[in-house]
Amino acid sequence: MTTRGRVAVLGLGPAGRATASRLAAAGVDVVVVDPSPDRVWTPTYAAWEDELPGWLPSGVVATRTEQPRAWAGVEHRLQRTYVVLDTAGLQQALDLTGVLVLRGSVVDADAHRVTLADGRSVEADLVLDARGTRVSPDRAAQTAYGLVVPAERAAAAGGPWFMDWRRDHGAGSDAVPSFLYAVPLSAEHTLLEETCLVGRPALGLDELRRRLERRLAARGVELDGEEPVERVRFSVEAEPGPGPTRRGPTDRPVALGARAGVMHPATGYSVAVSLRLAEDVAHAVAAGEDVWDVLWPAPARRVQRLRDMGLTTLLRLPPAGAEQFFAAFFALPAARQRAYLSERADPAGTLAAMARMARTLPPGLTAVAVGSALPRWLRRGGRGGREGV
Repeated sequence: MTTRGRVAVLGLGPAGRATASRLAAAGVDVVVVDPSPDRVWTPTYAAWEDELPGWLPSGVVATRTEQPRAWAGVEHRLQRTYVVLDTAGLQQALDLTGVLVLRGSVVDADAHRVTLADGRSVEADLVLDARGTRVSPDRAAQTAYGLVVPAERAAAAGGPWFMDWRRDHGAGSDAVPSFLYAVPLSAEHTLLEETCLVGRPALGLDELRRRLERRLAARGVELDGEEPVERVRFSVEAEPGPGPTRRGPTDRPVALGARAGVMHPATGYSVAVSLRLAEDVAHAVAAGEDVWDVLWPAPARRVQRLRDMGLTTLLRLPPAGAEQFFAAFFALPAARQRAYLSERADPAGTLAAMARMARTLPPGLTAVAVGSALPRWLRRGGRGGREGV
């Protein structure tokens, strides 16, 4: 999985485009394959400002929210700056000058050859697969339904909210929980979005639409029916296969972005880390290093196992437990929150955050968390396992 020659990148979403752009900037011969290479990105991308790589132009940030609020039992202030990216600006900033772009659908790919549906093939010294993940009932997913509302009308919702777990959506205390996500997209417009953080299966978009409409009506947000709609549905788990914690066959492409499992399984965030890793991949390729080892060093694999335990906990929480769970999380010191949300190569910090959570959760939820972690821990032989945690 090392190369100094041509690199083929499959997919032109944020992970693929960022990697192709940084590879080209490093002087690498790059070809990308995508069925719709001219497709304009439309999703809302957001991140913590301190997660963004230094090479990214500051102009791609559309809005900044200092100390965004969350509601879980009481109001919490998060001690970080939250940014919403200018989606079009981000796409343009990931310049593809010098990159050969091929329009086509991939029907097969291995470590050195890509076959397209029209019979063409691409030979490369390294193939990187950034085609994202497919939604499947067998894998946990996040869903959301949002409306873009003029800022003066959205103000009645009380945002910005990173997460607002109050149940004024009218679904009842025994229903699968969802939260309000309310962030400014610009000075003029705000995204108000009802979100199912994770489910197997996740809540449907029609149910989320009904909850959002009831919630906004309860808060006095007036809608005129002309608001642009954002619909979100994506898997928070990697594609079937060896996965990020175990190296796959070396005759297969190296996965990037959400396809590789870099998405945080408890939040659904992957864009910022994919942008950061693009530079690491470019440096590895230019230096002839093994790309998989750069993407998944041992500390990152340990963190991923811990995050998978956290995902299992979220999926097992009783309906009333989600708000209690996040009340405990948002009560953590800022450094512990950051370690769990953003540090993919700090297993000690991640474990410390999880351990502190386990001590502060209500006993019933602590039992859920421990029960989610213990089977994995025992399968790996506890601290005596080959890599432990």
